[in-house]
Amino acid sequence: MSRLDLDGLTARAPQRWGAVRLVPLVRAEPICELRLHRELYRDGPGTVRSGRRTSYTSYIPHGYVANWTSDGTPAASYGSQLSAERGPVVCAPLHFPRKFVQKRGWRSRPVGGASGGLRFLPLHLALDGYLSLHFGGPSIVWEEWTRRAVRDGLSPRAERAYRGESVPGLEDALRIFEIHPGQCGVMVYVADALAAAFVVPHPDDYRALHASLLQDLYGELMYQYGLYGGAVPEFPVQLPAEYITSLAELRAAAGRRQREWESQHSGLMAAELLDESYDVREVHRMGEFRLSRFLPPFALHRVQHIGETITDGKGRTAYLKSFRLTDKQVRRGHVLHRLAAHEWHLGRTAESMGITGEELTRRMEHLGFEGLLKRRA
Repeated sequence: MSRLDLDGLTARAPQRWGAVRLVPLVRAEPICELRLHRELYRDGPGTVRSGRRTSYTSYIPHGYVANWTSDGTPAASYGSQLSAERGPVVCAPLHFPRKFVQKRGWRSRPVGGASGGLRFLPLHLALDGYLSLHFGGPSIVWEEWTRRAVRDGLSPRAERAYRGESVPGLEDALRIFEIHPGQCGVMVYVADALAAAFVVPHPDDYRALHASLLQDLYGELMYQYGLYGGAVPEFPVQLPAEYITSLAELRAAAGRRQREWESQHSGLMAAELLDESYDVREVHRMGEFRLSRFLPPFALHRVQHIGETITDGKGRTAYLKSFRLTDKQVRRGHVLHRLAAHEWHLGRTAESMGITGEELTRRMEHLGFEGLLKRRA
């Protein structure tokens, strides 16, 4: 288990529109060795064959293409790599067995160099990790489980989410708010509840991907907060005028308020994301960069997020995207974790949870797992 590290990113003053509050994240030093750009797909659901009789269907709004260099060669906007003087960029060999991450072919660039890239679908790595949680089902045919549960596992897998443009106020907020110099990310709050965190390596990447937040996925709770929540309060900055007698003192006072806001943001508003311990699993390696997804401990009565990151050789977060789970999704993950820890034995699992077997069965039926249980006559 490990925590998310946002060292190198600084929170700037928030901007609000109705129930939406955006907190810009700025880098003092952009990460130039990795670049992201967007790749659009035709609107509507997409289907990928994952076996002879199995297919995966989902709404796929857009994909990200990651381009990287091994020696810090400068990269132009949208992921182009300037390598005319050094020759082709050297990249590590890649092997991608999963359907959500694909190696792009080598393409010629107008600047004279060549580049390869990694294409992946934002949030689908994280959602697939959540949906496949203990997907194999019971490894032992206990009396309480149907043989279909052992043969097919926890199927079908399905979750519901909302596009960003469906969240009231988000589209106007993204259109109206200014993009700060050096901005490489944003924290999206709806009714001051953290809906998503989005971080990219370079300011040019953020400008290119800023509008893509409208096509990303958000939980049902964020839609309800935007629909029914009122306008969030302002956080006005007040400086004691009686203690300021020069521009230098004014600058120092403004700097203190900025540092206080950064501390308050990370310690209060973003604490649910940054203070949590996650199960981080590396999905692919791209030279010195690692693409990983993270899952929470699925502790009850706590806000939990899933997501994906790209980190460099120094452990810095170059890319981050998170998704807030609903309370029901957290409860589903909690029950699956407990079942797997006790070899899917209902009696021992219920005893560890301090409840009866009948109560555990009732909870599983309420969470949508009733098809896995054997019906008694």
